[in-house]
Amino acid sequence: MIRHGEAVGIIGPSGTGKSTVLKIIAGLLAPDKGEVYIRGRKRVGLISDEEISGLRIGLVFQSAALFDSMTVRENVGFLLYENSSMSDEKISELVTETLAAVGLKEVEDRLPSELSGGMKKRVALARSIIFDTTKEIIEPEVLLYDEPTAGLDPIASTVVEDLIRSVHTKGEDALGKPGKITSYVVVTHQHSTIERAVDRLCFV
Repeated sequence: MIRHGEAVGIIGPSGTGKSTVLKIIAGLLAPDKGEVYIRGRKRVGLISDEEISGLRIGLVFQSAALFDSMTVRENVGFLLYENSSMSDEKISELVTETLAAVGLKEVEDRLPSELSGGMKKRVALARSIIFDTTKEIIEPEVLLYDEPTAGLDPIASTVVEDLIRSVHTKGEDALGKPGKITSYVVVTHQHSTIERAVDRLCFV
């Protein structure tokens, strides 16, 4: 169970299905056993097979999963470029603002190959929290992080862990604004991530 406002960590040996749990929560996979309830309503099948429950979910992939041939601007604004009526100029402004919120400036025209591992993680985080300001329900309520600090050195890991906290409603982003993510779930093997970014643990 994920309660409103919680920061939940999922830990366990490799191969036990931790990342699969995230995909089930996101509605990308249907569980073989058990049931998923969103705000008391049972989800049947995949997220695309039913009406959207109103719960907006963002997913930050383990490898950042950026498009290699696209600039940082195009990566962060991808959802808005493809699925909104916003102008390119407005999307570009939102991209710059969202990147600043995760501590990145003047990187919009770079390609992923020109970024460090920690910067790629921050770009992926920015992509997951950017939202269409023309819609009534805008920002994601729940973020799912799959090994967000995997492959990073201790300093870069600390930066990412702080960012995870900062975009939560209990935190404050790099611009000094309150975070907007209501709850989040982190799959991790890293002890520092458990200590710094999680309130409650689930063992798989």
